[in-house]
Amino acid sequence: MAGFYRSGLLDKYEGCFHAVTTKESALFCHGSLALHTGEPAEEVLANRREVARRLGIGQQAHFVVAEQTHSDNITIIEDGVSRGWHAIEDAVADCDAMITDQKGVVLTILTADCVPVLLFDPKKAVIATIHAGWKGTKANITGKTVQKMADTFGSEAQDIVAFIAPSIGRCCYEVGEDVAKHFSDKEVFDQVGEKYMLDLPLANQKQLLDAGLMRENIERCGQCTSCEVETYFSYRKEQGCSGRFMSMIGLR
Repeated sequence: MAGFYRSGLLDKYEGCFHAVTTKESALFCHGSLALHTGEPAEEVLANRREVARRLGIGQQAHFVVAEQTHSDNITIIEDGVSRGWHAIEDAVADCDAMITDQKGVVLTILTADCVPVLLFDPKKAVIATIHAGWKGTKANITGKTVQKMADTFGSEAQDIVAFIAPSIGRCCYEVGEDVAKHFSDKEVFDQVGEKYMLDLPLANQKQLLDAGLMRENIERCGQCTSCEVETYFSYRKEQGCSGRFMSMIGLR
């Protein structure tokens, strides 16, 4: 968290702000922001307060954190209240994508290899966050979130801007046939013997394109959490780490 990673594409839009946290050795658990992994809550909350301070939004923002369950469940956030930020008990239940049009609300995703996707519709002033592991990707959670934005807020896919944040890459995400069989598009994996190298960022990019987004409105970070383990938490590389970094987006 020595600095934030940011999307050059989203940075062009004044209507939203966003950030992806990174590791920092000076902070507890290298700056982990997860309350659900067994680390002392007060230490994690101190990290969260430090994130808010560095973002320069402090008490002005309402951070919303979900109980991520690798589902395709999508929740509309309808009010300006923090949830799951100060205590895990009031996190948005059983949810892997959130959408809102509420200014001052910051939607968040916690990951350590899974794909975080941030969406912004500058015309309707709507944002969304998506947590896409292989199960969520299999269920097309990214495409479904775009559709939900259209159904609920009248968003048009060609207006939506997307950022696919740091996640494990094709170079490091080895899966078995039991996982690979759920992906019929051969472009998203390479077979190596009985193992498969799965490209979840590409699979989610394809879902965005299939949902109607313009190619030029999609930015893929390209950073692999496993390769860049000094910067990001990686469950695979660190063999079960408890740390999580956070991708977030809010409306100004």
